[in-house]
Order: sequence, then structure tokens, then C-alpha cells
Amino acid sequence: MAAGAGKMILIGPQGPRPRQWWAPSRIFVYAVLLISAAFFLFPLYVVVVTSLKGLDEIRYSSIFALPMRPTTEGWVEAWDTACTGLHCEGLKVGFWNSMKITVPSVMLSIFAGSLCGYAMALWRFHGAEFFFTAMLFCIFIPQQTILYPLAQMMGYFRLMGTLPAAIMINTVLGLPFMTLLFRNGFAALPTDLFRAARVDGAGFWRIYAQVLMPLAMPTVGVAVVLQVTYIWGDYLFTTLFAGMHHLPMTMQYHNIVGSMYGVAEYNVQMAATILTGAVPLIVYFSCGRLFARGIAVGVAPPR
Repeated sequence: MAAGAGKMILIGPQGPRPRQWWAPSRIFVYAVLLISAAFFLFPLYVVVVTSLKGLDEIRYSSIFALPMRPTTEGWVEAWDTACTGLHCEGLKVGFWNSMKITVPSVMLSIFAGSLCGYAMALWRFHGAEFFFTAMLFCIFIPQQTILYPLAQMMGYFRLMGTLPAAIMINTVLGLPFMTLLFRNGFAALPTDLFRAARVDGAGFWRIYAQVLMPLAMPTVGVAVVLQVTYIWGDYLFTTLFAGMHHLPMTMQYHNIVGSMYGVAEYNVQMAATILTGAVPLIVYFSCGRLFARGIAVGVAPPR
């Protein structure tokens, strides 16, 4: 409503009209989302309901039917007594082996990658671009092609078949991508913070620990999710370098599902599937918000 020259002029609402919820474009988007969600969630539904059935019910009922008499026997056997090779100790042994490998590997790779990314983003040392280009090149090298040289090197240092070898290999393999991720994350932060800290007399380590890392928590969340998913689910490198006495959970899961002897206990196999993939899922749901924010920061081009 506006007044002018003794008259009152009515002004209508401005801007585009709100779209109705049944607009064709919105219906199409929701339909695609629902179909995609069903495509990925339906196999998970089959795995869960099968793990809660007894063998008799699995044989004589539909694979899609809900369990009529839910039981956790398959879960208990998969965790505690399932045969994963010569020993029938369940997945619990492999779980703790994977924890011993994953936790230090994730911590070391994130620390080293964040340190390299910090130096390359804010401390312009001589040759920084060359080293960054070399690390980018390493990301695209198929890791299987360096398997034999790594095995020779670990054998030369007498580390083959030990936990330190598996931790070291997983840390080094994750370093190039972690460096790229943190370099972009630090470059996206306001450079005035870095300059103000320099003016106040803060050095390399103090700026890293007290100024930048608290602001880079979304990037840390992305790094944790990606590294846990990769290292926990790794089968080839961890099994080879950790040795027979430190077999990861993925190797023992393969022995349960791929066994060709005796009766196929599908409830135990499905329970083992969920138990093996539980840790990355828990980490993802715990860091979900940080992951969504960090992805937007980590892929942003440096200024």
C-alpha cells in the first residue's frame, strides 16, 4: 500500500507465486528419490529379516517374508562360534584385529594429511606445487600395481605379517587424498585468520593446533568417514601385510560366506554381513552433519 498525490494505491504481492506441492517437477523428484531409496534399502531389508529367521523358516518361507519366530541365534553364532577357517571363534577375533589396524591408521593418516595440506595451503615453501602435483598423481595410480614393491619393502625391513606393516601401508595409501582434502579445506578458510595469528606471534604448530584445526572439523568428519570406510573394508592389503595372526574382519567374513562345506547357514551369513558393515555405518551416522558440511568445503576450489 502506498500513498501519492492524495490517493492510496494498492500494491499487490511481489515475487513469483508459490508452487503447489503436486507440481509435476516436484512429483518427479520425489518419485526418483523414493525409487532410489527402495533400490538400496530393499537388499538391506532382506539381509536383516533373513538374519532373524531360523534355518527351517528360511527353507520353507519366502525370502521377503517377515520372521514369524524372530531369533538371534544367527547373530550369536556369527559373532562367537562360526568357523572362519581352522578355528571356530566367530567374528569377534577379526573385529578386534580390524580395530587395532583401523584406529591408528585413521588417526595417523588424518594427522599427516592435515599437516601436509596445511603446509601446502598456507605456507608457500619452495617446491610446494611440485609435491602437490606428485601427490595428485599418486591418487590415480592403481594401488594393486604397487603391491609387489610394497611387499618387498616390508620384507626387507622385516615387518611383513605384522600390525605395524598394515598400519603403515594404510596410512601411506590414504595420504595423497587426505592431503588434497585438507588443502582445499584450509584454503577455503579466511586467510585473515592466518595472517592475524602470524602478527600475534603464533608459529607453525600453534596456528595448526589452536586456530585452523578447530575450524576444520567438517573436513575432519569427511576424512574420518572416508578412511574408516576404506580401511575397515579393505581385504587385499590388510590381509597380506597383517599376516595370518592378525586377519581382519573382512577376511573372516569371507571365510564364513564363502565356505563350501556343510549346510549353508544363511541366517549366520546375513548376520555376519551386518556385523562386518556395522562400524562404517555407525561412524557415518555419527558424523553425518560434519560429513555433509565438509564435502561442500573439501571440494571447493582453493582461492
